[in-house]
Amino acid sequence: MPAQSKAQQKAAGAALSAKRGDTKVSELQGASKEMYDSMSEDELEDMASTERKGKPEHKSD
Repeated sequence: MPAQSKAQQKAAGAALSAKRGDTKVSELQGASKEMYDSMSEDELEDMASTERKGKPEHKSD
């Protein structure tokens, strides 16, 4: 599932970093903490590797 915004991609990257042990889980907050708990490493990698060009900063409802 590709990221729909730059903010979503950044949150996925932070959660992925924690999954891999590069960042402490206690440093996560908000969406990245939820993603860490609910998504697999493969799902996070897929979302974090989305092309940023043309993405909005935040997803609109």
